[in-house]
Amino acid sequence: MAQQLDGPDERHRRPAGVSDATVAALGKLSEALECVERARGHLYSMHQLIGHADLMLDDAVEQFRAAGHPRIAERIGTELRGRNVIAGRWTFQIVEDFDDGYHALFRELDRQARDELVGGRRHLYEAEMKERRRSPGRPGHEARPGGTN
Repeated sequence: MAQQLDGPDERHRRPAGVSDATVAALGKLSEALECVERARGHLYSMHQLIGHADLMLDDAVEQFRAAGHPRIAERIGTELRGRNVIAGRWTFQIVEDFDDGYHALFRELDRQARDELVGGRRHLYEAEMKERRRSPGRPGHEARPGGTN
């Protein structure tokens, strides 16, 4: 089969017999996964920020001691520094549980749906939207990298 010079490449073309409803459903699942990926990034940000804050408590404790406030220094040093952020867990444990549970299942189900319904193709909804919205022949509106309009 000759490769089409205009339009999306083969991996971004809808397989024969796949309905608009299927492409829309896969697009919505992909959009939901993208939201989860963003949330995962925020979770990692929390992990790093909490870890950094906990390390800064070392300096705060020393400064309170040096300023003549040993009771405050002791309380921060023993009650707050190194404390679990939720029952029994530091943030690395939350990240690991999220990655191994919810996130892994979400990715698995997204991949399974794509594999079963469209041969593993990704972003079909967006590829078709690009085709509807681009202006063939205009610079910056090429169908694919190095392609012609």
